[in-house]
Amino acid sequence: MLILILFLVWMFYFDTNSYFIHKELNDDVNALEETKEFYNEEIKNDKAFIEKMKDSDEVEKYAREKYYLKKQNEDIYIIEHKDSLKLKEKNE
Repeated sequence: MLILILFLVWMFYFDTNSYFIHKELNDDVNALEETKEFYNEEIKNDKAFIEKMKDSDEVEKYAREKYYLKKQNEDIYIIEHKDSLKLKEKNE
């Protein structure tokens, strides 16, 4: 019985293939798989965005909205609504 207990203690704690090392490696594999899924979703979203940007009207719309680009002799007015502004807290 003592040999069995010593063997189990050795296998769970001291061996290079111990339970805790396997658990840590499994956790790492699971984290990497989640990261892989995240990046696959990002790639899918980016491919959809690139496909959408093949249309010149969409490129122009994106440039106007994101980078505030304009045509020559054209004025742009940026309207910010009260709820979109970052308000300072009253406690400051």
